[in-house]
Amino acid sequence: MAALGGDGLRLLSVSRPERQPESAALGSPGPGLCCWVSVFSCLSLACSYVGSLYVWKSELPRDHPAVIKRRFTSVLVVSSLSPLCVLLWRELTGIQPGTSLLTLMGFRLEGIFPAALLPLLLTMILFLGPLMQLSMDCPCDLADGLKVVLAPRSWARCLTDMRWLRNQVIAPLTEELVFRACMLPMLAPCMGLGPAVFTCPLFFGVAHFHHIIEQLRFRQSSVGSIFLSAAFQFSYTAVFGAYTAFLFIRTGHLIGPVLCHSFCNYMGFPAVCAALEHPQRRPLLAGYALGVGLFLLLLQPLTNPKLYGSLPLCVLLERAGDSEALLCS
Repeated sequence: MAALGGDGLRLLSVSRPERQPESAALGSPGPGLCCWVSVFSCLSLACSYVGSLYVWKSELPRDHPAVIKRRFTSVLVVSSLSPLCVLLWRELTGIQPGTSLLTLMGFRLEGIFPAALLPLLLTMILFLGPLMQLSMDCPCDLADGLKVVLAPRSWARCLTDMRWLRNQVIAPLTEELVFRACMLPMLAPCMGLGPAVFTCPLFFGVAHFHHIIEQLRFRQSSVGSIFLSAAFQFSYTAVFGAYTAFLFIRTGHLIGPVLCHSFCNYMGFPAVCAALEHPQRRPLLAGYALGVGLFLLLLQPLTNPKLYGSLPLCVLLERAGDSEALLCS
């Protein structure tokens, strides 16, 4: 693809000058205005999502069940309305995706089974070391562990645990819907798929800064430690956001990023320091290295767009004039 995002005001790089982008043919606003509309729309979505968490006045901490239930309500309302922002963006820019809004946002049946399984498998491979560590530290053997996981009573307990529902269901679903399924279709025509993969997570990372408010409010640590923790959280949430944005583009589905998000919320950040001091640190560190190596080796093959059918974002860019997006092949 020719020179993406050179002056920040171009709608897309066009590899075939004789082909006029469809958005231009429809008499849409200039590329600069389109980019401003896209960025402002994404910023509005991020602020609305975070703001919905604070519409309820409460002296209770964020992990209290009553606070979680209230936030469920406001976040689900904002997430349900977020596709309207994409519709408004489409009207303001005049860009026609060439497919339905739901398909563009990753709600489609074509290729859904590999889209649900392969990205999750890829993420589990990356976490091979932490999974080994979890297995080594677990007092029960594999058979007993599977019985616990598959037991209906265990699932019933999880479904009544507000924190589990927040971390494993509501947060992954709503965050991927707002920060990936809604933002990427608006950013991609403005800057191309590659830059959009790294721009979209910035909204996601900044959105997590709101945790500083509650940590300062309840004085959970020193001010320096709180801001250092926030900077670290921004860094890894931005990296994770880029990964799920990549998955969303390469598979054309929302289900893969949601499942990977839920899995990563369960695993947490890898406990590398604990692994270095573990009694079985040699095989454990070998597992860490093997997982990262296999992940890098399998990243392209397991996200090959041919496995998932037609990719909506690639169709959108082709109609806008860019038929050679690198992430589409």
